[in-house]
Formats: sequence, structure tokens, C-alpha cells
Amino acid sequence: MEAKYITYQETNAFSSTVLDYIGGKAQLRDFYSYTPDFGGFSEAIKNRNFIGERSVLVQTLKNQYASASPSSLVKTNIELLSDEKTFTITTGHQLNIFTGPLYFIYKIVTAINLAKDLKTKFPEYNFVPVYWMATEDHDFEEINHVKVEDKMITWNKKAAGATGRLDTKDIIEALTAYKGYLGISKNGLMLSRLVEDAYTNNAKLSDATRELVDALFGEYGLVCVDADEIELKRQFAEIIYKDITEENSFKHIEKTNAGLEKLGYKIQVNPREINFFYMVDGLRERIVAEDEVYKVMHSDISFSKEALQLEINEHPERFSPNVVMRPVYQEVILPNLAYIGGGAEVTYWLELKASFDHYKVDYPVLMLRNSALIIDKRSETRMQILGISHKQLFSNTETLKTDWIKSHVNLQLTLDDEERAVRAVFDQIKLNAYKIDKTLSQSADAAKTKALKLIASLEQKMLRAEKRKHVTSFSQIESLKEKLFPTGVLQERVLNIAPMFVLYGDDFIDALIGTFQPLDHQFTILFV
Repeated sequence: MEAKYITYQETNAFSSTVLDYIGGKAQLRDFYSYTPDFGGFSEAIKNRNFIGERSVLVQTLKNQYASASPSSLVKTNIELLSDEKTFTITTGHQLNIFTGPLYFIYKIVTAINLAKDLKTKFPEYNFVPVYWMATEDHDFEEINHVKVEDKMITWNKKAAGATGRLDTKDIIEALTAYKGYLGISKNGLMLSRLVEDAYTNNAKLSDATRELVDALFGEYGLVCVDADEIELKRQFAEIIYKDITEENSFKHIEKTNAGLEKLGYKIQVNPREINFFYMVDGLRERIVAEDEVYKVMHSDISFSKEALQLEINEHPERFSPNVVMRPVYQEVILPNLAYIGGGAEVTYWLELKASFDHYKVDYPVLMLRNSALIIDKRSETRMQILGISHKQLFSNTETLKTDWIKSHVNLQLTLDDEERAVRAVFDQIKLNAYKIDKTLSQSADAAKTKALKLIASLEQKMLRAEKRKHVTSFSQIESLKEKLFPTGVLQERVLNIAPMFVLYGDDFIDALIGTFQPLDHQFTILFV
């Protein structure tokens, strides 16, 4: 397997916010604490003031892994979290069935590799890669399906409340369909066994996800965290109460968003006045304030300010942070040094720093996860036949066709020379007309514009006429693009790991581990 790299700009797939962030644009500097490089990490290590309880974190993780069989490295990493010189390197994601899209895998590999890179650079410290399971999320429709090549597999279920608490007993139909795709090859049977064990041996989706992720990444020491725990929430209780009653995150993020918009950046998320849900089994609903009463939407539950304080103190586990408060919760309970996210996550994390500052919670080094395009042998051969480079792949289909025509057809299909000649002729006409009557220069300009438009139109007609002669080649270009960019987006946003695992087994993950370079900020193209 061979890896090549291009800049994120060359992919035409990332927002200006992300590109400016990784490019170090000065105008974004006030929206984060540390640069995403070794220099930034050196500063973060010196300044990290962890306010959580390591002993509670370690015991919680031991309890969560009690029914599993984690690798010796995972056990070691959990114990290391008791050490003041140990930091976590965290990525997070929803509990997509069967790991969901490929970028879920890429997030985790980025965390693993960044932890290794930091250990090499700062050997006196320990760095534990962590997958934060979004067990409190309630968007079941976002996680209940997975696309395996052209087939969509869906977990049909009526679900409500936190997804991590969902019962997996009715996932059998989706599991059977997924295993059917995997087939009976050695690699297919291996992954079949892993997913079957994970989803049939565990009653909750959170536990099933932990077992599957541990089976894939346990040997690299990845630790899975489920923060839906009363003792972890207890450390966050004070902030929960203050943010609900004082609406601090709303005020600070609104101000930050106005600043980002003024600089021309699009906002990823907008805060609510109250950024917490009330959560019990089968229910996760927003809390809203009405006339100094705190109500849980779509329910009869409500609290006075005093009753709210009591409920948070006695049952902090019933209060679930939304997208803008989850990061603060994460940094309260983990001795975290870096958060690794996709483009959308990087964008909304830039909105949050003022909220972190208000609560005196350290803001981590913000890292863009590695992204990749996997090119199989057949596609690579087709690229060679068509004369398309790995960089050209990121052009749209029509541009690829035009470039192919221009490089493969020995005819003059551009009228650049003629256009320059016409410009020169009309410039001379304009000059002559001006000498006669100054007002005639505008008429000369209008005539030139009309002539240039006619030339451009003729050039497009010549290109279209030539393209009609190369239907086979263009069909191959279209097929190649659809194969590598399904539905017109990056492959990693659609495809599941299954096809790669069936073909390459553990070697696929090993290849990602061997090629992803988190601190280089480059897009990976992997020829497999």
C-alpha cells in the first residue's frame, strides 16, 4: 500500500474556516488557545490545569470495561490515567451501527497516531488515545443505518431518549444483512464474528459499540469513554446549574459568533438560552425557562430554581449537555490535551473558547482529523489508462472531461490566440474611435464584449462536439468519479469499513496507522 499526500485546499472539500485555521491565519487567533503543532502542545502541557478527579475517571473506566476483555495496553492506559503526567488525546463520535462511515475510523486512527507522535516528542509524559462515545445523543435517525457499497442497511426501530441506552435485541435483521455482505472469506468471517459478538453479547448500544471498537483498536491502546455516569456528572454539577440559570454559554457564544460572522465565516451551531436536556430512560428533552420556572419540553416535568438546584445535586446524571456544552463537560472530566474533529467540529469548537474561559476550564489543542481517499487497484489502473493524476481526481466531472479532451485530442479546441487577436483589434478600433468622438469608445467596448462572448460560445460548441466523439472515455471518467466519490462527496462520508476489511483485513487499519500524519495537516491518498 502506497500513500500520497495533497493539501486540504486541493481537495475543494473543506470550508474557508477550516483552511484558515490549519493555515494559521492571524484573524482566527483569538478563537483558540494553542496552535495545532508541537509548539502548541508544549504550551498546553505546561498550562494544563486538570480540575477533575483522576481516581473517579479510572474507576469509572474499570467498571465500564468490567464485562469486556480489553487488551493489556488498554488496561495499562486506564491505570496511567491516575498519573499526573498522563494526558488524553480525544476524539468523539455518535454510536453509528457497525462503525458507520469511514471517517469514524479515521478519527480514531488520528487520535492513536497523535498520541504516539506526542510520546516520541515528549517522552516524560504519557498520552492515552480516547474515543468519547456520544451515548447521550438522541438523533437515532443519524446512526441507525450504514451504507455498504450500493446497499443501505437500516436498523428499523422506534427509538427515544439517549442512544447509548437503547436495547440492541431488535438489531438482528440489520446484523444479518451486514453479515450477508461480509460473506465467507477469511476477513469477512472475522469481521462478522466481531460485530455479532458485540451486538448480541451486550444489551445496550453503548456497550456493543465499546466492544466492537475495542476489538478493532484495542491493540493500539484506545480507551472508550461513556460519560453518561453519575460520578462523572457530579463533577460537572456546578457548571450545569450556573449555565442553566445564568445562560452564560449562550451569551458568550452569541458574542463569539458575531465576531466570526464579521470576519466572513459561517457559523456551524447556534446556542440556545439553555443548552441542556433533561434525560431519563426513554426521554431526552430540552429544558426551557418560562417565568422563572424550568420546564422539560414535551413532558409535565418542571422545577423552580431551588428545586432545580436540588435535582442537579441529587441526580446530575439526568442533565445532558447539548453540542455546545458537551466539549466543556469533556474537558472537566478528562485530563485532555487535544480534541480531534472533522471540519464541522473544528468550526463549532472555534465558537466555544469564551465559554471555556468563563468557567475557567482549559481549552485543548484543536486538531483536524486525518482524511483519506482509498484508491483500489482497478481504479488506479483506470486512472493510468485515462491519464488522470491523483490530484486531478478532485476536479468535478466536467472539468475532468474537458482536461482529458485538451490533453488527448490533437486539434485546436481553444481559441486563446484568436481571443487575444480580437482584443487587440478592438483596442485599436477603440483608440481610433476615441480620436473621432470620445463617446464612441463605449460603443467599441460593447462591440468587443459581444465579440468575445461569441468566441467563448464557439469554443464551448467545439468542445461539446469533440466530447460527443469520446463517449466511452467519458463514461469511464464518470464511473471512476462515482466509484471514488459516491454521491459526489468524499468517500469517507459515505462508505463503511466493510469493503476494505473484506479485501485487506487488519492490514487496512495497519495501513492507516502507518500513513496518517496528524501534525502534517495533509489529505492522504492511499493506493491499496
